[in-house]
Amino acid sequence: MNLHPQRKDELELNMTPLIDVVFLLLIFFMVSTTFEREAEIKITLPKVSQEGGETESQVIQVAIDANERVYIDERPLEDASLAAIRAAIAASGQALEGPAVVIKADSGVSHQAVVRVMDAARQAGLVRITFATQVAGD
Repeated sequence: MNLHPQRKDELELNMTPLIDVVFLLLIFFMVSTTFEREAEIKITLPKVSQEGGETESQVIQVAIDANERVYIDERPLEDASLAAIRAAIAASGQALEGPAVVIKADSGVSHQAVVRVMDAARQAGLVRITFATQVAGD
């Protein structure tokens, strides 16, 4: 009869697989996390009321027909060059304070004609440019 129990080996916890799992989780969270970038420039935008809108007197209407003829406030331009458009837009907007330019272009007009008008308006110092559209029927 053996009254002295046999000495058992102490149990060891192998840390290597545990460390591997922790590193894999760390890498997973580092790769899948998105960081929010804050804007570097702080801008406070102006507020506008719903009541006021642009009236017709604060708008310069520029129309481009299918033949790429340019009309400013329903007056045709003889020359559709950049300089002529810029001069006509500047003359039309001289008496107005911060007018908007509304471009009404035919759907068949080339992109270049519209860009020319936009560039002329920008060179004339007008940066508020919008496009007139119509609602498509059902």
